[in-house]
Amino acid sequence: MTLRARPPILRSRFLLALLLAVACAAVPAADAGRSEDSAEADASTPRPIDAREQNRWFAAGRARVAEIRRRSPNSQRAVGFRRAKNVILFVGDGMGISTVTAARIFQGQERGETGEENLLAFEKLPHLALSKTYNTDTQVADSASTMTAMVSGVKTQAGVLGVDESIRRGDFTSVEGAKVLTILEEAEDRGLATGVVSTATVTHATPGGCYAHVPFRFWQNDSEMSDAAREADFPDIARQLVESPHGDGLEVALGGGRKHFTPADTADPERADDTGARVDGRDLTREWVERRDGSAYVWNHEQLRALDLDSTQRLLGLFEPGNMKFEADRAKDEAGEPSLAEMTRTALGILGRDPDGFFLMVEGGRIDHGHHAGNAYRALVDTLAFSDAVDVALETVDLDETLVVVTADHSHTLVISGYPQRGNPILGKVVGLDWKTGATNQISRDANGRPYTTLSYANGPGHVDGKKRPDLEDVDTTDPEYKQEATVPLRSETHAGEDVPIYAGGPGAELFQGVREQNYIYHAMVEAFGWTREGVPIAR
Repeated sequence: MTLRARPPILRSRFLLALLLAVACAAVPAADAGRSEDSAEADASTPRPIDAREQNRWFAAGRARVAEIRRRSPNSQRAVGFRRAKNVILFVGDGMGISTVTAARIFQGQERGETGEENLLAFEKLPHLALSKTYNTDTQVADSASTMTAMVSGVKTQAGVLGVDESIRRGDFTSVEGAKVLTILEEAEDRGLATGVVSTATVTHATPGGCYAHVPFRFWQNDSEMSDAAREADFPDIARQLVESPHGDGLEVALGGGRKHFTPADTADPERADDTGARVDGRDLTREWVERRDGSAYVWNHEQLRALDLDSTQRLLGLFEPGNMKFEADRAKDEAGEPSLAEMTRTALGILGRDPDGFFLMVEGGRIDHGHHAGNAYRALVDTLAFSDAVDVALETVDLDETLVVVTADHSHTLVISGYPQRGNPILGKVVGLDWKTGATNQISRDANGRPYTTLSYANGPGHVDGKKRPDLEDVDTTDPEYKQEATVPLRSETHAGEDVPIYAGGPGAELFQGVREQNYIYHAMVEAFGWTREGVPIAR
């Protein structure tokens, strides 16, 4: 593959005094395993301008990285730390600890085991930390603010993407002053290949957070923006994906969301009754193909399989008008959809050819949607599909040169409770044992003598009105359509605010330890890339 020209270095200025305090720490020698000019640069060299350096969250993230590095053995600091050529960030949307536990058991039981001893693919990674997911204005966060934290290094308000907390939500005129770079954009500016993969729309909060800067996360196409923003030609999220000014733009975007890229008067190729959503008349799928040589667009599984990846430099795949199907329903799709694992394999096949390395974000987006629907079955099946995608990556990449990070943006209110006996179906009613008599296979009952399930939600559509719970005696709670009971009645179950796990393996994985602010994830990834050393940016 021909090496791409690197963009000019931005004008420079010195860091704030707060960050210079971090810079005074001893800086280890460069990693002998990778020879790059940046690795030999003097840490006192003036740095490129980055507005984030004035942000307290950003400064604190760098300081935490420096703190961990300084606690490393002197022998390791003397020879330098391994640096990652590639970084893959996996985000299980809404995949809190209870989801991981339930999915682990569910997978084992699907194989005929008791389930509790099982491990999902990412649980086998050697490093583990916890991420604090609150944002600047809410205790329980949404996916937009949390993704901004993970890929930009700053915490921000709920409902916005790629901007800091100074943003005025919904006001496009405040974006320019609040805009923050993302790790994907920085990777492009450094000549790396980049991509996003999601089972939601590619313009949804998690993938959109990698490349878009908007004052409201739902501006996925121009019809969803304010009149003022549209009249001012402010770019919606789909446009920002196609028109990215960083490097040569994204190489890969795979997921759902066709309607956000096609005109409102154009019929959808899969569903004749559906149309695109754009009111500007632009067909961004055509613009993607025409923008650069070697670009391809596919919208179904057959086209993806028939694609000549060797001659494809850039790939846009949009497999649904909106979100992709739940994994449990994917086989029923008329046009056919690839699995998250297959999309991950395709993305790695394209990005892995770049000798400079790559950054890839992969999202299991519909885990979250299953929970919002109060349907644990679909949430868990999508968690297993997410685990399969991680497994594909771990089989494909070399962990000596690739950092793999697996985390969630936030949790959900799923609860595992009761005293079910070992191997009890995780989606079933609680069958326990009597501690006093030792009797087993006893149906557990509530105070009114009615059975209850191991899984339930704190709130959501599974709430049933009335003074008494429904009698589940003859209800198959393992049915894919069953909605788990919820304490508080809501049309849509909500996110939860507890910490979520971070799993990591590869160069820099040792940085993931303890309880960390969610924006720390960005700082650990750029340190692993070698763009900072002990939290101090390295001149390019």
